[in-house]
Amino acid sequence: MQSLLFAQAKNWWEGKEVWLIGGAILLLVGIFFLVIFFSFLRLWIQCFLTGAKISIWDLIGMKLRNVDYSMIVRQKIALVQAGVRVATQDMEAHYLARGNVPKTATAVIAAHKAGFDWDWRRAAAIDLAGRDVLDAVKTSVNPKVIDCPDPSKGRPTLDGVCKNGIQMKARARVTVRTKLDRLVGGATEETIIARVGEGIVKAIGSAEHHSDVLANPNLISQAVLKNSLDSQTAFEIVSIDVAEIDVGANIGANLQADQAAADLRVAQAQAEKRRALAVAQEQEMKALVEENRAKVVLAEAEVPMAIAAAFKNGHLGVMDYYNLKNLQSDTEMRNSIAITGKGERNENRPG
Repeated sequence: MQSLLFAQAKNWWEGKEVWLIGGAILLLVGIFFLVIFFSFLRLWIQCFLTGAKISIWDLIGMKLRNVDYSMIVRQKIALVQAGVRVATQDMEAHYLARGNVPKTATAVIAAHKAGFDWDWRRAAAIDLAGRDVLDAVKTSVNPKVIDCPDPSKGRPTLDGVCKNGIQMKARARVTVRTKLDRLVGGATEETIIARVGEGIVKAIGSAEHHSDVLANPNLISQAVLKNSLDSQTAFEIVSIDVAEIDVGANIGANLQADQAAADLRVAQAQAEKRRALAVAQEQEMKALVEENRAKVVLAEAEVPMAIAAAFKNGHLGVMDYYNLKNLQSDTEMRNSIAITGKGERNENRPG
């Protein structure tokens, strides 16, 4: 009897086993979905009440894609409440591309409130390009001032030289406003500073006299503003104000003095060259004189030999020889008297 009851129970269990296992699985799946549903329920209710239009399935998908869904929901609600329509997929794409979604959303809202037609994709592109998109919007609403030159680069003033040679030291402050439509691909602040600095130096160099610049510094600002320095940049120049202008050194006089010193050195070098040539020529003449004296001595040495040969050959007699000696003695005496008389005249001449 017991075996019969056991067999009946076994048969009943084998028929219900599949259904019990299936029911347990369905129960576990239901519990899992209930947990997920209630975990996203609060965010979904917020989206529903604010009109953000993010379904609970979108929230689950963001969770599976490892997206910070709570942050996306908060920024989407802020955008919708501000009157900006942005697709949730675009916000997710910007987050997955390592973009700063909160800053981009704040920038788009600020631009929309300021009356600029700025969509999400352009702001996201600027953010991904490395620009501070929120600062760009703030600058477009509230222009900022740039020092020219940049004091952090170690140069306090811009130096230019007027036509009269006087150096002028100037420092300017440039007020700029961001142009949102040129922010992508436009040049940065460094270009503005470089162009304004070049324009100021050029304007100073065009002035005839430094007193003209001191009397009316606005001439520099007007000359610089005429050159359209903000073209191809991300900014619009509102104004250029000369904050400081001082008189520097007399560059023209210094250059003339340096040129005169250089000319003096050249003249001294040329004079020294001519003196050296004259000394060399004098030494050559002295050497030539000594050479001629040597030739005279050689010629005089041959005279006794010629006289001896004349005696030997009978061409010269004794009386001729003595007459020659008397003539030489008479000549030497005359020369001695002439030299002595010349010296006495020089001594008696009044000083």
